[in-house]
Parts: sequence; C-alpha cells; structure tokens
Amino acid sequence: MPVAVIGAGPSGLAAMRALSRQGLEFVGFEQHTDVGGLWNIENPASTVYESAHLISSRTTTEFAEYPMPAGTPDYPGHRHLQSYFRGYADHFGLRGSIRFGTQVTAATQDDGGWQLSWRSAEGAGSGKFSALIVATGTLHTPFVPGFPGTFSGEILHSAHYKNPSDLAGRRVLVVGAGNSGCDIAVDAVHHAASVDISVRRGYYFIPKYIFGRPTDTLNQGRPLPRPLKQFIDKRLLRMFTGDPRRFGFPEPGYRIYESHPVVNSLILHHLGHGDLEVMPDISRLDGHTVHFRDGSAREYDLILLSTGYVLSYPFLNRAELGWNGPSPSLYLNMFSRQAENLIVVGMVEASGLGWEGRYKQAELAAAYLAAQVNAPQRAAGFRQAIAGPSPDMTGGYKYLGLDRMSYYVNKDAYRAQIAAHLALLHPTVQPAVQRGQPGQPTVQPVVQSAAATRGGAGTHAH
Repeated sequence: MPVAVIGAGPSGLAAMRALSRQGLEFVGFEQHTDVGGLWNIENPASTVYESAHLISSRTTTEFAEYPMPAGTPDYPGHRHLQSYFRGYADHFGLRGSIRFGTQVTAATQDDGGWQLSWRSAEGAGSGKFSALIVATGTLHTPFVPGFPGTFSGEILHSAHYKNPSDLAGRRVLVVGAGNSGCDIAVDAVHHAASVDISVRRGYYFIPKYIFGRPTDTLNQGRPLPRPLKQFIDKRLLRMFTGDPRRFGFPEPGYRIYESHPVVNSLILHHLGHGDLEVMPDISRLDGHTVHFRDGSAREYDLILLSTGYVLSYPFLNRAELGWNGPSPSLYLNMFSRQAENLIVVGMVEASGLGWEGRYKQAELAAAYLAAQVNAPQRAAGFRQAIAGPSPDMTGGYKYLGLDRMSYYVNKDAYRAQIAAHLALLHPTVQPAVQRGQPGQPTVQPVVQSAAATRGGAGTHAH
C-alpha cells in the first residue's frame, strides 16, 4: 500500500521527495489547487501577507538538493518562494502523485494500516494506506485571545491580514511583537493614521544584515558552546541595534535564544522616529477605547492580533498523537508512540533549522518506513526507541515555558539527533556528533540501547 502524505507545502514536498528516493509509493493530499502551502498567497488557507519575506536567509533556508535559482535575493518574498516550490515539485516529478483540491476529513488506524476519508470536487472518497505522514504545518490555525469588555471597531488576526492598504487612515493597535507583528507594524507606519504595538514581554531584535552579510550566515562553522554564544551575541546585538528598552520595550525576562528572536530592526528604526509607540498589555476594551495595564487608554479603529497559532490536526484523534499538553508528545517531534506509522513532518521550530532541517526529518521518516520492508530487524529496534522518551534536543538552552515553545528545539542538537537516528537505520552513515563539549549535542542512551538490541550496530550512533 502507498504512504499517505497530507499537505503539499515545504514539509509535504520534502516528505514526498524523501519517499521517492526510497522507492516508496505515495499519494499526496493538498486541499488547494497547487503546491506551496502557506507561501502560496493565492491559497485561501494561506496566512502570509503581501510584504511577507523569509526571516532566515536564502542559503540557510533552501533545500540542499535544490538550491534557489541564481539571482534570488538574500531574503526572498512569498512570490519568489511560491515559484521555488513549484520548481521543486516539477523537478522531482511529484505533482503526478498529488491529489489537488482534496481535503482529508478523517484518518484512523485500520488493520495494520491507515484508512483515510476525503472530499473533493468529485465528491467523497476513501482509501487505505500503509503509513500516514502529516505535513500540514504549524501556522494555519490562529490563536485568538479573549479580552474583557467589547470593542466597537474591527478585531483582525494577522492570519487574515493581506495588504497594507487595508490599514489606510485607520488608528491601528498591533498586539504582539513577534516577527509578523513587527512586519505589520512597519507596514502600518506607511498607511495608517496612527500605530501602536502592545506587548507583554521583552524581545531580542536581530538585524537581517551585519557587516553587509545576512546575519545567519556569519557563523556557519562549528557551533559555539551555548554560554559563549549567548554572551557574545547579546553584546553584538547591543552594538548593532542598541538596548530595546530605549525604544519602550520591557527588559526580556530570559536570555537570548531562549525564545524565538525577532529578525526585524526596522521596528526600532520607526520607534526611534516616533512613527509608533510601544504600549503595555491590554486590560480591557470599551467601545473604541483600549485600556492598558499601566492605566493608560487610547482610541483605535482596528486591533490587529499578531498572537500566533495553535497546532491543529482535526482529521486525527488527539490520543493517537499523545496530545495531553500544548502540543503532541511525539518522539523527536515526529513519531507517534500510540499509533503505528503515524509520523508528523514539520512540527518543529528552531532558529536556523530551515527547510533542509524538515527534509532531514522526512529522510528519517522515509528510511524508517523503507526499513520495515528491507531491514525489519533494524526497524524493530528503531520502534523500540520510539516507545521511549525523546532525547534532549535543547542544546542546553532553557526555553520559555510558552505553548508555542513546546515544540522548539536547538537546530544543532536536533540535526545531530536526526543524523544519529538515521545511522541506526543505515549503519554506514556516520553522524558528526561531538561529545564532551558544553552545549554540544550527544546521542542519548535510549538510542544506544535500541541500537544495541540489533547486535552491535549501536557503535554507529556515537
């Protein structure tokens, strides 16, 4: 039976490509009429806006096997990226295996496989598959907080914001200073009658360029130990962007990289020019008046919520994902412990992981499924690892205990773990895992013991 892959965005395309390299048959399901996922702004489910660009640079984000075309800017926008994903699908011959305009409505375990139900323009359908890879992304279901009181203007989530012309002449309050919130606040400066941004915590702001180069390309060698990296980078930021408290932001109550940084220095530029102002958290709403925690109040026409997203897999039973907290409890953020051959690709966030990091996830998923046919003993040992606790993927960073950080990892630690687990399935693979250095990832004992059940193959996990 073929493998089912839900979603034809970056993670879904990566999964399909990895399966094809293993010679495994698959069927992709995409509810829109084209590939690209959220980066296809024509997709009704897309959450990108006209001014959306990558916050990581081209070379650290692209698929290694399929670089972006020559002439692509350092930080491409959504139209460049949509063209890139179309090219990826065409180059690797993936389109012929994708059911476009098809929404999966249910997926259940059935006699050693997966039974899927779907609907499309042709009507309802169903089929059975050997495994299920879910690659629907993490940024499609908005988180909408509640506020005491009522608001007489418009409340809009950034997921539904598209064009800065929609802000023209309006008094706008942006809630949340993440990457999208800062992008939209900068948009609003040029169109709105007035702009404020409401925040609950402090942030670290990283410029896109340092010394004339994309910031995330400056340290592409051996990663620095965590304490040294935090010490150096915090001081570099102060040199290039200054102290965010000077612009009205609170002091961050955490160390740099313990929450996702904001890759946007334009917000500080406009704050320094008086084009907008930082406001505290909202306490209540009353007509067009917004009251803030510090006792101040201002009038607005539009509250634009840049409050992030919640994970949503409505076609699955939450119990099959071990979902008892803010996010599913999956081995390596991928493998279900409760349901055989249920794998999620793309439920991971890490600064600098890029789409190649998602491809490595897909490569591991495809290798495991292929091993079930070609190397059942290795697959059985890998299955034992999945049943246990996940290895440490934090790289020593103490991430904030926020819901959105519950599936956050350190890119170097995570890549090392993926490589080590690939070695369990392909013993000729030698992952570059450093041992005994502060902040460096190591292969956890649970992986070694699983490998050892196959008679000595565990040496390749070190």
